Amino acid sequence: MAKEVRWSLRADQERIDILDYWVNRNKSPTYSIKLANQFNEKIAKLAIHPDLGIATNQPYIKIKIVENYSVYYKIASDHIEIITIWDNRRNPKKLKL
Repeated sequence: MAKEVRWSLRADQERIDILDYWVNRNKSPTYSIKLANQFNEKIAKLAIHPDLGIATNQPYIKIKIVENYSVYYKIASDHIEIITIWDNRRNPKKLKL
């Protein structure tokens, strides 16, 4: 049975910012649509199989890779919370969960 997926305000805004960035950079929504679909597909799979992600050193927090982005999420008993989306090309020392 699939768990409910909840987006933190931070993660939701990051997703919007990422997609807007690519629309502006490419002057076309094509890549943003492709990336949005990939986010949706991977997260839908996590809702069914939450343990598919990569374990972190923090309990209950895992990572799912989508293109150049890491989707950090927390597994709760009845839902999955998307915490943040991190561009893997950035300095990892700046990441704050």
